[in-house]
Amino acid sequence: MTRVLRLAAAQMGPTSRTEPRAVTLDRMIRLLEAAAADGAQLVVFPELAFTTFFPRWLLDDAELLASFETAMPNPGVQPLFDRARALGVGFYVGYAELTPAGQRFNSSITVGPDGAILGKYRKVHLPGSVEPRPGDRFQQLEKRYFEYGDLGFPAFRGPQAWQSPILGMLVCNDRRWPEAWRAYGLQGVELMLMGYNSAAYDPNGGNTEDAALRTFHSTLVAQANAYMNATWAVSVAKAGDEDGSALIGGSCIVDPNGVLVAQAKTLEDEVLVADCDLDACRQGKEKMFNFAAHRRPEHYRRLVDQVGAVLPA
Repeated sequence: MTRVLRLAAAQMGPTSRTEPRAVTLDRMIRLLEAAAADGAQLVVFPELAFTTFFPRWLLDDAELLASFETAMPNPGVQPLFDRARALGVGFYVGYAELTPAGQRFNSSITVGPDGAILGKYRKVHLPGSVEPRPGDRFQQLEKRYFEYGDLGFPAFRGPQAWQSPILGMLVCNDRRWPEAWRAYGLQGVELMLMGYNSAAYDPNGGNTEDAALRTFHSTLVAQANAYMNATWAVSVAKAGDEDGSALIGGSCIVDPNGVLVAQAKTLEDEVLVADCDLDACRQGKEKMFNFAAHRRPEHYRRLVDQVGAVLPA
């Protein structure tokens, strides 16, 4: 008997810096409802889904703090939680988290069909810089606005209604780092949930990476790491032109063989749905990527002891 979870990727088009929260929530609820109408049990939203991608701006304190959530849920997002619970659908969503101690994280949560939070993740691999780049219209200031995630890579179980999958979460740039995936792979992950806001241009001002290449890379890392850890993966974008700054789309659902099951065709609000047979993970986990049989961690010391590349003499 197979263990099938019907999953939806809820790609979002651009969210303007001036878009009211109520408008954003209405868009997200409509995506949730469309996914539920197609039978989805779990809906995955992007990174920083409730706001524009604000790290592109050098913001004053008032506007910056208005972009953060001090609790989850809170009155500003409660309608999404209420509608999801009424539909019996769970969701993953990314948001800017402000803790009671004043720490700021680029976070995500997974919420069960009963509205309870099943797991929380805080982004580990922060791109960008602390200080603005002189002369650049758009910045990448995640290192200025967020602290590095302090929760590690904790896998967790989904509910029986979802066939009790082993779940993992990543946020945006994390999906490019195989160490993060392998940390989950070593916990038997069967479904990786990821949201992103990735620029459609080289954020350092070069001209070597265009939208097509960056979308290819986004899809590539989902496929390669899903295969190497024998897990389903869903990677979901906020896409399109946000106040003149372009974001790639390419939201996708990938099976444990690395095969692309579904991919977004637009840069707008769009729902992808797929039936994920969680038992399809067993082939890779029991054969090619049977870690207990084939891993040799005594030779991997460099992976945790060393940060930058050290060239041979």
